[in-house]
Amino acid sequence: MSKPVIAIVGRPNVGKSTLFNKLVGERISIVDDTPGVTRDRIYGDVEWAGKEAMLIDTGGIEPDSDDVILSGMRVQAQLAIDTADAIIMVTDVRSGLVSTDQEIAHMLLKAQKPLVLCVNKCDSVGELPPEFYEFYQLPIEPVAVSSVHGHGTGDLLDAVFKALPEAKEEEEESAVISVAVIGRPNVGKSSLINKITGEYRCIVSDIAGTTRDSIDTKIENEYGVFNFIDTAGMRRKSKVTDQIERYSILRAKMAIERADVCVIMLDAEVGITEQDTKVAGLALESGKACILAVNKWDAIEKDNHTMPNFRKDIERDFAFMSYAPAVFISAKTGQRLTNLFENIVHAANTSAMRIKTGLLNEVLAMATSRVQPPTDKGRRLKIYYMTQTSVKPPTFVFFCNNAELFHFSYQRYLENRLREAFDFSATPIRMIIRERSDK
Repeated sequence: MSKPVIAIVGRPNVGKSTLFNKLVGERISIVDDTPGVTRDRIYGDVEWAGKEAMLIDTGGIEPDSDDVILSGMRVQAQLAIDTADAIIMVTDVRSGLVSTDQEIAHMLLKAQKPLVLCVNKCDSVGELPPEFYEFYQLPIEPVAVSSVHGHGTGDLLDAVFKALPEAKEEEEESAVISVAVIGRPNVGKSSLINKITGEYRCIVSDIAGTTRDSIDTKIENEYGVFNFIDTAGMRRKSKVTDQIERYSILRAKMAIERADVCVIMLDAEVGITEQDTKVAGLALESGKACILAVNKWDAIEKDNHTMPNFRKDIERDFAFMSYAPAVFISAKTGQRLTNLFENIVHAANTSAMRIKTGLLNEVLAMATSRVQPPTDKGRRLKIYYMTQTSVKPPTFVFFCNNAELFHFSYQRYLENRLREAFDFSATPIRMIIRERSDK
């Protein structure tokens, strides 16, 4: 299930980016007293009371401005509003309720999305400033917040998550594997979907950026039932200038969230680029099973060393994703698409695999007897037991005597032993370290 999307909107210089940074818990957005610093949408994850959502920070809205930059920011904010499941409207208590706030509130109410009014910069603890009560003129319940100090952010998140529509129970489609096809522009994502379906389902062009939206295509074959999601190509941020394309990238990121498996398309003619690894990093951060599909393999001249050399390049540039298998395909001719489907099914199965605690601890005992846990200043790491807590990706909790002694290199060693024992190929593994005294 994909995360709900919450957009933060308001006029310039009311503290939207400061609030965004406070809610996501890190300094992502640029904060400055100059209006218009945040021009593009910024994304981050927020977690509250066991629930998660994607948060979008937008540039300030100036409803009547003819300025090129401000009008562009207005378009960006509107795109974020259209995408959002709920909206936080931010105002400034120091300036009180101004006409621009009223115009923005009117615009947001017309969107008919759950709306929460954040009255920011209520920095003093105790009594609220008199200007706060002006905001009761708007038909939205105001929440007093200090984004600098964090006062009221809990009440704000309570109101936002309460306003979010209830997640609909998804139909039982455990047999359906959702596959997001991701990559740079013009690597052949749409061509692959068209070849798989046998239809001209997606527009194909040599012009980068032809695919704007994420397109779902359900197919059934001898390997099972699949929902393929064709996504917009993701360019370097410096290359993204078109307003609609920025919106497309958000949709691509959301497609990754709801996928079971990500097929990362590479271009055999161009080779591996830095942007390819960044796209793969998005899938890794989301904990998705991944397959590297090297497309246009039919278009290059080959000898006995071509494929081994390309595999070496993959091993070097995708060292952070060494578990992901590589498949050399041609979306144009259909070369090795059966191999691609076999890998997709295997990746989906391993990502959803559950291992019994007893079996896990047998593997742990063998691994620790083969390579002793590390020591530091006479203290030795003791791992009492481990258990699996979740799937997609497989997540394991290790209980030990001292988490500081559980060095990263030993974690990697145990991860490799788990992959060997249970064939956790194509999927990332998450490991959580707990001291026995931790609750």
